[in-house]
Amino acid sequence: MVSVFAGHAQAELLNYQGSGTSVMEMSHRGKEFTALIEKAEADLRQLLSIPDNYKVLFLQGGASAQFAAIPLNLTAEGDTVDQIVTGSWSKKALEEGGKYATVNLVAKGDNKSIPQRSNWKLTPGAKYVHYCDNETIQGVEFKGAPDVGEALLVADMSSNFCSKRVDVAKYGLIYAGAQKNIGPAGVTVVIVRDDLVGNARPITPAVLDYKVMEGSLYNTPPCWSIYICGLVFDHMLRNGGLEQMEEYNEQKAQVVYNAIQGSNGFYNSPVDPAVQSMMNIPFTIPSNPDLEKQFVSEAAKQGLVQLKGHRSVGGMRASIYNSMPIEGVQQLAAFMKEFASKHA
Repeated sequence: MVSVFAGHAQAELLNYQGSGTSVMEMSHRGKEFTALIEKAEADLRQLLSIPDNYKVLFLQGGASAQFAAIPLNLTAEGDTVDQIVTGSWSKKALEEGGKYATVNLVAKGDNKSIPQRSNWKLTPGAKYVHYCDNETIQGVEFKGAPDVGEALLVADMSSNFCSKRVDVAKYGLIYAGAQKNIGPAGVTVVIVRDDLVGNARPITPAVLDYKVMEGSLYNTPPCWSIYICGLVFDHMLRNGGLEQMEEYNEQKAQVVYNAIQGSNGFYNSPVDPAVQSMMNIPFTIPSNPDLEKQFVSEAAKQGLVQLKGHRSVGGMRASIYNSMPIEGVQQLAAFMKEFASKHA
C-alpha cells in the first residue's frame, strides 16, 4: 500500500495535478486545495458511513491536543467526566482532562486486560465517558463500543482508526492522529456530532474550538498530511473499504499470534486473548528475558525493525498497522520460529 502512495505523491510532489505548485505551497483557500480537502472528507464519510449530523474536522496538535480540547468543548466549569483507563494513552487523557473538569475513574485495567463491565462505576450525569479504543504500548484493544448506557461516548482511535468497521452513531466524538494508519503525522481527524459543536468555554483557544475550526481552514492546515490521507481513503474505497481492511488486518494479526502460541511457551503474549490488539502485539521470552535484546538485534539484520518493546513494558512489540503487508508479518513469524528453534 505504501508504494502505491509513494509513487503517486512523488509524481505530484512539485506539480499537483498540473497546477504548477506543490500541495505544500499552494493556498489552502485556493480551488485546488478546496477540492482536495472536500474529497478527502467525502471519502472518509463514505468509508465510515458517517451520519450527516456529524462534522469532520482535520486539525493539528495531535491526539494529545484533544485531551484538552474535548473537555473545553464539551463541559462547563465544575462538570464531571468519566474516564476508563486501560493503558498509557488513556492515562494521559485522564491527567490532561483533569485540568479542565472533575474526572471520575470509571475503571482501571492492569495493562493486560479490560476491567469487567459489572465493576465499572459510571457517574450519573457525567458529560461523557472517554476511553482509548486501542492502547499502542500495552496492546489492549476494545472489540466494539463499550456499553455506557445513555451516556455520551468519546473515543481515542488514534492507533486503530480505519483498521476496522465502526458504528459512528454510537459515539458523540471520535478522534484520531493520522500517523498510525492513514497518513503522516501532522493531522488529527475529529468526528463530532453537530449538537456538541458551538459550546466551547470562553477560555478555549481558537484552534481548539470546534466551531471556529469547522471546515478545517481557520488557519493553514497540515496540507500535505491531509493530501496523503485523501490518497489512503481513496485507495481503501477502491479496494473493498473497511470490511476488506478489517479482514486483512485480522489475518495479519493471526499470523503473529499463531507464531507466539505455536512456540511451545518460548514466547508469551501478556495480554488477555479476549482483548488482544490487531495493531500492536507485545510479546516476551519469559524463560530467558536476556534473549530479548538479541532477538531485536538479529531481527534488525533481516530487515525486521522497530521491534523493541516500549520501555515501560519491555520485551518486543510488533506494530502491524494498515500499511504493513502480510508478507512482512509472515517474515516476522518465520524469524520467530527460527530464533526459538536455536534458543529453546
